[in-house]
Amino acid sequence: MNAECTLCFHRCILREGQTSLCQARANRGGSIVPLNYGKLTALALDPIEKKPLRRFHPGSLILSTGSFGCNLHCPFCQNATIAAVGANAHTQDCTPEQLVQEALRLQSEGNIGLAYTYNEPLVGYEYVRDCAGLAHRAGMLNVLVTNGTIEEAPWRALLPLIDAANIDLKGFTENWYRQLGGDLETVKRSILVAAEYCHVEITTLIVPGENDSEEEMRALSTWLASVNPEIPLHISRFFPRHRMQERPPTPVPVVYHLAEIARERLRYVYTGNC
Repeated sequence: MNAECTLCFHRCILREGQTSLCQARANRGGSIVPLNYGKLTALALDPIEKKPLRRFHPGSLILSTGSFGCNLHCPFCQNATIAAVGANAHTQDCTPEQLVQEALRLQSEGNIGLAYTYNEPLVGYEYVRDCAGLAHRAGMLNVLVTNGTIEEAPWRALLPLIDAANIDLKGFTENWYRQLGGDLETVKRSILVAAEYCHVEITTLIVPGENDSEEEMRALSTWLASVNPEIPLHISRFFPRHRMQERPPTPVPVVYHLAEIARERLRYVYTGNC
C-alpha cells in the first residue's frame, strides 16, 4: 500500500518499504515512520552564538543534537556526512527521556536547553516534538535550526514548543531554491508563521555567482523588514564544501557590502565566517 508523507512540500508518495527523498522517513505497513527517531549523529554543548543566535540568551550554552537526513540537496552543505546520508549513518540511540535528562545534568555547566541542529531536524519531526515537550515540562528551552521547508499545519503544531529558531533563507530567487531542491515561498511562509510564536533569526549564506547581488540582498532585506525589522539577519561567508569544492570563498568585502545594504532596512545584521 502506498503512503504519502505530508511533512513538506515534496509530498513523497512511497511504496511499502520505500524511503523518502530526505532519507529519514519511510513507508512501513502503509504508514510513514521516521527512520531517525532517537538516532543521534551528534551531541555537543555549544555556545548559543554558534546556532547562530545573537539576541537570544547571549553568552549561554545549549545542548545541541542532530540526526541524519535533509529534504534539500544543497551542493555546499557543510554537514553532508550526516545530512545527505540515510539510515546507514553512524548513530547512537537516545530516547527523548534520556536526552532531556542529559540536558538537565548539564544545567550546572550553564546549559539552558536543547538545540535541534546539524542535519535538518524537521525531517525527524516526531523526535523533535517529543523532546521539546519533555524539555518544556522540565523548565528548559528549545531552539530549532532549520531550513524552514515544512508544511504549515505541522509547523504551527510544533511552534508552541519552540522558544527560538534560526531559519536558513538561502537566497531570494525561486531559481536558486529550485537548484537546491527547495521552494522559496514555503520558507517565506515558515518565517512569517514562526515570527508569530517565537524569537526568530535568519541566516543567509552568500555563494559567489549565485545569490551575491546587491539587488537580491535588497529584495531579501526589504521583505524581511516587512515581517519585522527587528529580526536579526546573519550574512555568512561561503567556503568550498561538498559538491562545490571548485567555487572560491566569498570575498570578505562582498559580505560586508551586502551587510551594509541589509542594514538600510534591518536593525540587527551580523556577518559570519569572516
